[in-house]
Amino acid sequence: MTNVPPTPSSLRGAVDLSSLVDRAQRPQTAPATTGAGTPAPTGAGQPDGVLSVPSLVMDVTDQSFQDVVQLSTVVPVIVDIWAEWCGPCKQLSPVLERLTEEYAGRLVLAKVDADTNPQLVQAFQAQSIPTVAAVIGGRPLGLFVGALPEAEVRDVFEQVLQAAEQNGVAGRVQVDGAADVPEGAEQGEPEPEPLPPHHQAAYDAIERGDYAAAIAEYRTAILQDPHDQMAVAGLAQVSLLDRLSGRTADEIRAAAGADQRDVAAQLAVADLDISGGHVEDAFGRLLDLVPTVFGEDREALRVRLVEYFELIGSEDPRVVAARRRLANALY
Repeated sequence: MTNVPPTPSSLRGAVDLSSLVDRAQRPQTAPATTGAGTPAPTGAGQPDGVLSVPSLVMDVTDQSFQDVVQLSTVVPVIVDIWAEWCGPCKQLSPVLERLTEEYAGRLVLAKVDADTNPQLVQAFQAQSIPTVAAVIGGRPLGLFVGALPEAEVRDVFEQVLQAAEQNGVAGRVQVDGAADVPEGAEQGEPEPEPLPPHHQAAYDAIERGDYAAAIAEYRTAILQDPHDQMAVAGLAQVSLLDRLSGRTADEIRAAAGADQRDVAAQLAVADLDISGGHVEDAFGRLLDLVPTVFGEDREALRVRLVEYFELIGSEDPRVVAARRRLANALY
């Protein structure tokens, strides 16, 4: 994470799946109940399709964050990781809250107290605070660290909304009891276009933990349109979750440490690195192996790296460098 506001393309490269990976590694349980003022968006929405929430600014905890993940399939969620003792937090939080209200239901703000929610601090890799991130369609994205001027924060919000729209997340929420159309919103604004059928089916499958079904839906979408980049990225994302499902991080790292030349074990720990946002570690691990193996093992490394490139985004400088290194090793 940096203090430089990201572009929509770089947002895609900041994917941190650790919270979803944790869920994939746990047995499926009943949906979390609403807590700390957090909405449970799986319920019925308003008659006009606008989801009702208790507030546009909400406090969330380690226990209630799953509700935020669900809400992020409707609107992007800005995550503010702060602490009472943090001076810059006291400068930034009012700016985030004011802008959230100004956007009138196009996004919401989830506030996380770093002192009482260590799991979320770890999931977002918040090494210092304030740390600001977003969740779009269940995918956490790093934004910036530290207090920024209001104009720069507004630019980041705009880029988040652009990235959300590109990923089919363009809904709206309203506060309980508010008018159906938020003040300042345009009358007669068209409803956002629904996701393509196979994309929607894939999202639904991911929500219920059926990664195999989601993979099948994305593959069908790609067969129908080989240029469907959202489907390609979605397939890479859910394939990663599927491979990590049912195994703990300790098990994966222990197997990789036991045999540095075990390609399957190194592929698994690279998946773990990618899921936690350690992109360069994952690339380096696999690229170091490529010159040392041949045949099926080398092809497996190549295929996995190409999948990571799709997941992170071709414009990311880490991908550009890794792609060049892979080509040199292969040819």
